[in-house]
This record gives sequence, structure tokens and C-alpha cells, in this order.
Amino acid sequence: MVTVLVVVLVALALRPPFTAVAPLLDRIQRDLGVSGTFSGVLTTLPVVCLGAFAFVAPRLRQRFGDERVLLGCLVVLLIGNSLRAYGDIPTLLAGTVVVGAGIAVANVAVPGLIKRDFPHRVPVVTAVYTMCLTLGGAFAAAAVVPVGHAFGSQWRAPLGLLAVPVLVALVISLVAVRGSAVAAPKPVSPGILWRSPLAWHLTFFMGLQSSLAYVVFGWLPTMLQSRGMTPELAGLALGVQAAIQAAGSMSIPVLCRRLHDQRPIIAVLSLMLMSGFGGILLGPTGLLWPAVVVLGLAQGAAFGLALTLLGLRSPDSDTTTALSGMAQGGGYLIAAVGPLLIGLLHDVSGAWTLPLVLVLACSAGWLGFGLSVGRPVQVPSVIGRVTPN
Repeated sequence: MVTVLVVVLVALALRPPFTAVAPLLDRIQRDLGVSGTFSGVLTTLPVVCLGAFAFVAPRLRQRFGDERVLLGCLVVLLIGNSLRAYGDIPTLLAGTVVVGAGIAVANVAVPGLIKRDFPHRVPVVTAVYTMCLTLGGAFAAAAVVPVGHAFGSQWRAPLGLLAVPVLVALVISLVAVRGSAVAAPKPVSPGILWRSPLAWHLTFFMGLQSSLAYVVFGWLPTMLQSRGMTPELAGLALGVQAAIQAAGSMSIPVLCRRLHDQRPIIAVLSLMLMSGFGGILLGPTGLLWPAVVVLGLAQGAAFGLALTLLGLRSPDSDTTTALSGMAQGGGYLIAAVGPLLIGLLHDVSGAWTLPLVLVLACSAGWLGFGLSVGRPVQVPSVIGRVTPN
């Protein structure tokens, strides 16, 4: 029960720093006098951090244990969210880096914790985790613009107030895990995964899915505003899309239970991703909301499936953490290119045709790697293996 509580609290704190920025991008640009390319950097920088800092998470987990690592991540998130409230360009960027570092380590640690305590219920507990991630992100996306109006602040107060739920999560988690013992570290050699084709396919699978997700977090409100939506409605649409992801992620345990081979699920989801993006950027304005719903369902299920596969394709929790570090570290570095390219392509062309081509190509690539990782096979265990000098 303690593990589930910690997982839920951490999950609720991890998405808001990303989803809260997109509805405020136009205001940040006007207030700081920055370009669309800078906005692309601002939405890409945390994803780069997710990749760069993910590689240190398995070592931190080995030394301090899962629970203490997650508590440390909440402290880092508290500092990062507070920094961004100062609101000039240097502190905005610095706070974004700090936030990205905390989220990166937590992202890697949670799948290993789930595999450790719930080895036979990985899809179910992972679904709870992803549901809380999406609900936290949905609430933040829908609330930041009204909160800004209430506080008379363009964007600084809404970003700074994200520190409040993190502080609450930190206090409750400290009480929940007080006195918990740290397990003795086992000898592991994560390097064996770098020689596993399946581990690499999982890395690209995670990367392309994450790239599409962060394109949505960073650019969906701007896309919708270009189709005639007001900033308030566009922010609400991002929140609705994120909330619907919870329903998509909760479908994964049922589907995994019925289909031992996940390739049919991946094929359907890839078609839904293409349809959602196509409807938003090319469809009639009357179908914008249905397209948002389809995209939300697909992305929630795709994200939940990607995290679930880290556990299903690993024989033990140490391997899950090592695989999570590799797949999320490399995957998020791949994903970082997506939001940046969207900004560059839109700046160059002044339209959404080239960005749409990019997201459709990513969806097709995700399907290609999914045909490999959807098979019911596992990567080799990292426990007890000694890397040659």
C-alpha cells in the first residue's frame, strides 16, 4: 500500500511542469520578446534533460533505494518549479533544467519499483501510475490560464504555484516511507542491454512515442489557436486531451491480459495517432474536438503500453530499472528533436503541413519498432553479470 501511495503522489507531480507551459507559450513569447524557435527550445529542453539525466537513475537507485530516490526527485522538482516563478530568461531556463532532471530520475525509478513490489501485476499498477500522470498533467493544462487571470499574472504565478502540490506530495511521502529499509545492492551489469537488439528497439519505440507526446504538450494549444480556438479553449483542449489519456492508459491492463502479443494493439494505436494529428491540422473545424479525443486515447494507451513493456520485457526489477534507464535516456534524447523541429518547420514554412508530415512519419516509425517489441520475449537479466575490463 505504501508503494502505491508513493507512486500515485510522485505521478501527480511529474506532468504539470510540462503541460503547464504550452497554454502559456504565447504569453511567454510576448512578455519576454522571444521567437517561436525559443519556444521550441523551451519545450525541447526538458525532454533533453529527461534523456541526459535518465542514465544516472539506475546508479542512484542502487545506492539509495527506490523510495529515497523518489523523495529526492520531489525535492529537486520543488526547487525547479520555484526557480521558474522568477520569470526572467536565465531562471526560466535554469528552472526548466532542474525540473527536467528530477522528472528524468523519477521516470526511470518508478518502473523498477513497480516490478519489485508487483512483479505479477505490472500492467495494472503501471496503468494506475500513468492514469495519475495524465490526470496531473490535465489539471495543470486546464488551470494555468484561469490561475494567471486570478492572480493578475501573465505566466509567472501559474508556473510558480506548481511547487505547491509537489510540496504536499513530498510531506505525505516522507511520512509514508519513514523508517523503510534500503535493500542491499546486487551486482549488476547494465552494459549487456546495449548489446540487445530488443533493448534498442524498445529505446526507439519509447523515443518516437515520447516525441509525439511532447509535440502535443508543447504545440497542441498553438495548433488549435491557428484553427480559430481562443487561448482559453486551446488550454482547456490540452487539459481534456491529457485527461482522456487516463482512459487510454487504463485500457492497457485489459488489452495485455487478453493479448499476449501486443503487436495488434500497437497497429491500431498508430492509426489512431495519425488520425488524431490529421484531424487537428487538416480536418474541418467542427471535428477538432473529436480529433483531440482520438489523439488523447491513443497517446494515453501508447504511453501506458511503452512503460508496461519495460516491465513485461524484463525478467526482474534490477533489469527493469536498467532497461528503463536505457530506453528512457536514449528515447527522450530522440524525443527532444520532435518539438524543436516542429517549431523550426513552422517558422520556416508559416504553415502546419510540414509539421504534420513529421508527426505522421514518427507514427509510422513507432509502428515499425512496435512490431518488434510487441512480441512476448525478454531482454537478458543484468543481475550477477560482470562486465569485462
